[in-house]
Amino acid sequence: MNLFAPDSENIPAGFDTQDFKIRPLTINDVVKDYDAVMSCVGHLSRVFSPDDTWPTADLTLEQDLIDLGWHQKEFQNKSSFAYTLMSLDDETCLGCIYVYPCRKVGYDACVYLWVRQSLKDKLDEKLYSGVQEWMQQDWWFSKVAYPGRQQSWEDWMVLPSK
Repeated sequence: MNLFAPDSENIPAGFDTQDFKIRPLTINDVVKDYDAVMSCVGHLSRVFSPDDTWPTADLTLEQDLIDLGWHQKEFQNKSSFAYTLMSLDDETCLGCIYVYPCRKVGYDACVYLWVRQSLKDKLDEKLYSGVQEWMQQDWWFSKVAYPGRQQSWEDWMVLPSK
């Protein structure tokens, strides 16, 4: 039994807004995802932690495909969930959302999200508030963390681990 996503739980398929749509990330998204990632390499460097080095400027399309395959398999295994943030016409990847088990005491899940740097002012807050609402309405978690958003990275890093 997977403790992160019990077999009895249905995994949400995503949601749509007037500005974007969210759906599971798959290997079929590699070209669009790669374009989004490479358009804002420096912008993404602190999404997952203050010391994170992903992505690097030399990330290849093949390496991104491997990453997407890994995310897709984890989704199938219900061990973590990666979603793509797409334009309404499904032509452009605008960012991503990742839902991971949380290793900090008191939290069930950690959610990381990003939008293209060029859209940060327009979409970041809309995405963040939409994802918070989605987590409350459609997911089974009691307490979700948004590291680097709810609290500073400095405060997050000193929280006790499980």
